[in-house]
Amino acid sequence: MTTSYFDVLRRPFVTEKSNYQSSKLNQYSFKVSSEATKTMVKDAIETLFDVDVVKVNIINAPAKRGRRARSRRLLVRRPGYKKALITLAEGQTLEVFEGVQ
Repeated sequence: MTTSYFDVLRRPFVTEKSNYQSSKLNQYSFKVSSEATKTMVKDAIETLFDVDVVKVNIINAPAKRGRRARSRRLLVRRPGYKKALITLAEGQTLEVFEGVQ
C-alpha cells in the first residue's frame, strides 16, 4: 500500500518543550502515522516544506494507563502514538511553528 506525504504526517506536536527545541535547537516535533519510518518522514518534510532535514528521530509513546477507583480495574485512558523529532539544517525554519508574528 502506498501512502502519500499527507498520510505520513498527522499534525505538529506543540508543547513548551517543542517550542524551546524549535527556537534554540532547530528541532521540530510531529505526530506521525504508526507505519511511518525515518525515511518516509524525511521525504515528507523535505517535499511539503521545502527544507533540508539533517536528522530524524522516531519515538513510540506508550498508552497512558490508569485504574478505576472502586473496582481497581486497569483502564486505558489515552492511546499510544508515534512522534517524530526532526532536525533541520542551520538557518532553516518551518512556518507552522512560528505562531503570531
